[in-house]
Amino acid sequence: MTFSPLAAFGVALAAMATPAAVLAQTDTSAPVEAPAALFTLDTPIEALMADDRAKAVLAKHLGPVDQHPAYEQFKTLSLRVLAPYSQGMISDETLVKIEADLTAIK
Repeated sequence: MTFSPLAAFGVALAAMATPAAVLAQTDTSAPVEAPAALFTLDTPIEALMADDRAKAVLAKHLGPVDQHPAYEQFKTLSLRVLAPYSQGMISDETLVKIEADLTAIK
């Protein structure tokens, strides 16, 4: 018996086309979790800078991040990834404060 890629595509397509009524019959007895924070220390810096509230948090703790000469090189990184390369400018203490402020954004 051989496996056909087209058959796999057909199965995937059929799964996507499952009627909403069938999907709605899932077990809803599980507790509803609180929504995840809008921004975290793992959010790319450029995404933080695109939101005025998150940008204000970064400016409060780090200054004008988007004015840094290397901004274009690190903007796709998260604060958690960038911190070890910041030569101490982004300390663990600073990350804790930033995380608290970012979590408060709704």
